[in-house]
Amino acid sequence: MGNFPALSPARADGKGIAGNKGTNMADIGAYLKKHTEALVKDVGIEAACEITGKSKATLGRYYSDNAEHADRFMPVDAVARLEAVATYPHVTSALADLKNITLSYDGRNTEAPRTGGVNSDVIALSQRFAMLMTEYQAAIEDGIITVNEAKRLLKETSMLQQVLIEMKLHLEEESVS
Repeated sequence: MGNFPALSPARADGKGIAGNKGTNMADIGAYLKKHTEALVKDVGIEAACEITGKSKATLGRYYSDNAEHADRFMPVDAVARLEAVATYPHVTSALADLKNITLSYDGRNTEAPRTGGVNSDVIALSQRFAMLMTEYQAAIEDGIITVNEAKRLLKETSMLQQVLIEMKLHLEEESVS
């Protein structure tokens, strides 16, 4: 229990987990514990105890850096319950980082019904792509993409990604009905 699968640098650039060449199991454990602590503190220790049914001491062990607790991690169902009420999915984000996966988090309530359909998604996709291309054109005019321009491009790319996700969800709903 608490063991991670063997890891190898699988990226073409030679970097391993989370972009660090040679990351080992202890680094991964410390990284997850740091984010577990952030999750518990985000929710609040008392609320986290109530939500998970765990004691303060047990929750503390999940993010303790003491050697005796090195192999103790919060169960995934407890993480899911806490992230449902947290302001940010701390552990999910950390796990994505470990696999070099980029998540796009917009803070929306996923319980809210989706509006529109595929047709409106196609229109929104076209509009977002045009906005991305406009930002790109403005950014490359002088031949240099500045940090602020890169941030604007990243924001537009994330918005485009969100439209694609909405479109995917609408298509999945239509294929089931």
